[in-house]
Amino acid sequence: MFETFFAPRHRDTENRRHTESCLAFAVSSNGPFLCVSVACVRLPLLQVMSRKKFDQTASKALAKAVRDIEKCTDAELVIVVRGRSGSYRHADYLFGALVAFVGLLFVLFSPLNFHVFWIPFDVLALFVAGAFISSRGDWIRRFLTTKKFRAQAARTGAAAMFYEAGIANTLAENGLLIYLSLLERRLEVFADRGVLKAVPPLKWNNAVYELKKIARQPDPETLVKALRDVGNLLAEHLPPTGENPNELADGPRIELK
Repeated sequence: MFETFFAPRHRDTENRRHTESCLAFAVSSNGPFLCVSVACVRLPLLQVMSRKKFDQTASKALAKAVRDIEKCTDAELVIVVRGRSGSYRHADYLFGALVAFVGLLFVLFSPLNFHVFWIPFDVLALFVAGAFISSRGDWIRRFLTTKKFRAQAARTGAAAMFYEAGIANTLAENGLLIYLSLLERRLEVFADRGVLKAVPPLKWNNAVYELKKIARQPDPETLVKALRDVGNLLAEHLPPTGENPNELADGPRIELK
């Protein structure tokens, strides 16, 4: 979804970020050739709008929710929000190849005469432009990957974070990770033994199910509300004993790049 134009650039609005690329024709003494560079095709905003919602204000609200919850339970909560959990480079290359292939078909079957010398450079430039566009658009990466791949990427990222952030190393084994990955639209919950032993399985599974529904339309306010519901459950079955230090940071880890 992009618009090609050859007029002066419009001023960016406050809430829109534009990536620009160029697709144009040039004419030489040997006929026209396709020219691709970076500066003429205006792209609409490709990043998922939900990323903007997880700003400093959202971070403070999540941190406050965690502090409030941990006053009423021995559980140690860690909130992680990531823009994506995998590199998705293969999806970028695939989209670049598709763009290059379409461009090549246009050159070969167009009634215009293109200079043979420039065709390889045009195809390469189209590949690079396509890969760059894909790297800036979550919807393209989501479209070119399977649901299973995205689920595995989010699950792997959450498992790594569970150990990287030290959640698995709490003294009472009461760590709880809530991991939201925006590109994949997945929310993963990792709980240590202490939490799983304290909360009845049926109630815990219901709470996790409600949490995971947030990933369909990620929103900080909805996430905070769901966290407080989980906090009430933890307060009921894993109340504070007064012997549990605050071992993990309350502030969320928000990594949107």
